[in-house]
Amino acid sequence: MKTKKMSISLSDSLIYFIENYQIEKGFNHSSEVIEEALQLLRERDLENAYREASKEVETDWDILAGDGLEDETW
Repeated sequence: MKTKKMSISLSDSLIYFIENYQIEKGFNHSSEVIEEALQLLRERDLENAYREASKEVETDWDILAGDGLEDETW
């Protein structure tokens, strides 16, 4: 994977967290911690998008599932 260097500013508490997390989890570089955090954010956003899309499908399905059928048909 191609990488690009980036400079960011973080609070002391976040830097402390990243450094400790790196040591605890055995990451080689702090950038790996940031990468994992960003991947989790991406996954969360994707899950939310699928959840919203699923609601639309369920609503459409509920409308279509009973289309033209009456209780006595069954």
